[in-house]
Amino acid sequence: MGTLAIGLAILVALMVFGVPVAMAFGAMAIFMAYSFGADSGMLIPTAFYQLKSVVLLTIPFFILIGSLMSSGGLAVRLIDFVNSLVGRLRGGLGAVTIVACAMFGSIGGSCSSAVAAIGTIMIPRMEENGYSRGYATALVACSSILGQLIPPSVSMILFALITYQSIPGCWLATVGPAILTIIIFTIFNFFMTRKMPLKLLPQADLGTQFKQIGASTVKATFALLLPVIILGGIYGGIATPTESAVVSVLYVIPVSMFIYKALSLRGLGKSLVSAATTTGVLIIMLFFVMINTRIMTMEQIPQEMSSWILEISTNKYVILLMINIFLLVIGMIMDDISGTILAASLLFPIMESIGVHPLHFAAILGVNLGLGNVTPPTAPILFLAGRIGKAPIETYIKPSLILMFGGLLPVVIATTYWADLSLFLPRLFGFAN
Repeated sequence: MGTLAIGLAILVALMVFGVPVAMAFGAMAIFMAYSFGADSGMLIPTAFYQLKSVVLLTIPFFILIGSLMSSGGLAVRLIDFVNSLVGRLRGGLGAVTIVACAMFGSIGGSCSSAVAAIGTIMIPRMEENGYSRGYATALVACSSILGQLIPPSVSMILFALITYQSIPGCWLATVGPAILTIIIFTIFNFFMTRKMPLKLLPQADLGTQFKQIGASTVKATFALLLPVIILGGIYGGIATPTESAVVSVLYVIPVSMFIYKALSLRGLGKSLVSAATTTGVLIIMLFFVMINTRIMTMEQIPQEMSSWILEISTNKYVILLMINIFLLVIGMIMDDISGTILAASLLFPIMESIGVHPLHFAAILGVNLGLGNVTPPTAPILFLAGRIGKAPIETYIKPSLILMFGGLLPVVIATTYWADLSLFLPRLFGFAN
């Protein structure tokens, strides 16, 4: 246990000092292997073998889709579509931002890509319509966690790979918490914007509204079809997640280039390079995590951790509280993908030992890391939104804290202690007992 604590301290310290995340995981793996005298001739081939998975092909394609969403004009059309539905209501543009982050999550699959795509478009638009820039930045930051809760989620793909679970099952487990988050945020948005001098869409008769909704729907048709292609193919039994990801990329590129005419060859090249770079980093991280996991398994560290936790308390609910705090801290330090990789490999055996369903753990992990990603002092997603929104921290920290502790924290508690919130859909589709 002491060696693991030192290894985690090395990992966190290197990340704080700016060492690339993949290299920090590598340093931890080298330290763990040296400390336990593990045979590298066995560890390295084992890690390579575990990376020979078709599932991994899913990741670069979903990352590429997320990049193409913003540069290919799909994100703008999705936002315009939602705005035509609720833009005339007070606080409607805030609701548009929340729903747009959720819809982007149904395509892009990560917090950071949701912040980049939606924040770039919505923060200036909200400010033009009377919202304070600080509030707009806070709303985008907190709503962006929907990117890892709404399927298809890259984080849940990694969780499924590490814990040997069904990818569609992991995706469904986070849908209930995501819907609850959308509802709570929409209510908070209504009350938090009451005193703001908001500009609403001009009122119009019902016929005119239907025409505008119809026009925005037509313009967004190809963007709206993308989640249907991805999720319909998977849950309809037509395609695997990997096949759906490939088909989606082949769909997005011609739509962006020839129908929406927003993507150039140069832009496509940049998106391909960005997706390849991100995927390369993820593969290196996974490689070192597989080594760490193998060492921990051989040294029976998960069993020691379980025994240590059970010495503190045998109450399942107290143990879940302790694990929530640990996940929150991990989320504060790391991005959603890095945190998922570490927490899944470290905590999964413990959750199994106290009788938590693997898909329930997937949801607990997702919401906790989401809250941690926007919680100061580190808050990687919150500060990313601040940079994109070009807002001083003092302008967005207060509304962020209100949304975190008033909106996200209840979702974390509900997800942790109300298993049916996350297991209802997996059971309905036959992925959980």
